[in-house]
Amino acid sequence: MSHEHSGHAAHAGEPTPGDCADFLERIVYFIDNELDEADCSEVRLHLDSCNPCLEKYDLQRTVKTVVARSCSEVAPDELRQRVLLRIREVQVQIRES
Repeated sequence: MSHEHSGHAAHAGEPTPGDCADFLERIVYFIDNELDEADCSEVRLHLDSCNPCLEKYDLQRTVKTVVARSCSEVAPDELRQRVLLRIREVQVQIRES
């Protein structure tokens, strides 16, 4: 059984593991640079469409917390670091799965 990634064969609206890894990269970027309102909406939209993926890695709750806080206030540094570390772990897991 080969582990070739089948490009954009997924149905529209169903994020692929690659999409999720890319999205996590954007979340890291968002967290580091603070989110503006448009980005917040986009992040929330993806979180809503990608619950199964994020739940699988137990990231959804953490990311939503940070996104919610980043949209209204700066997340505490400790929380940011924890989330960034977790996102990195998950990106590796997604890409290897």
